[in-house]
Amino acid sequence: MSEIAGQTGLRAGATAVVNESYSFACMRCGHGWEQSYEIEHHTDATGHEFVLYVADGKVVPSPLSKPACHNCDGHVVRIMRPGRVASARDAAHRSHHVPPPAGPVEAPIPVAEERERHHWHLSDLLHPFQRKAS
Repeated sequence: MSEIAGQTGLRAGATAVVNESYSFACMRCGHGWEQSYEIEHHTDATGHEFVLYVADGKVVPSPLSKPACHNCDGHVVRIMRPGRVASARDAAHRSHHVPPPAGPVEAPIPVAEERERHHWHLSDLLHPFQRKAS
């Protein structure tokens, strides 16, 4: 998920840049998307460290704090490792026909044979409910 980038292209004051990618899925409308971020590490004038998230060249809020759906603006968004949305889309576009697993197959038991095997008496069914005489 993370990759540390070199020192080139840093904004003023950035000490390091980490590249992170995430997959997002909206639990409200089902929309899914992926986004990569450059996470710039900075130190302010008082020595406190902070980070800036940059997506597509623009500083954006942290996607981990309050993600919003790009489709419906819903805030119930699941964050996953990168590639999850792409793999789900690939699976959806594959043929829906799944071949049966290889190996021996059990033949179904004919209905008449099934009835003979499970011959119940009313007393068998009521046995758990009968009280013992005291």
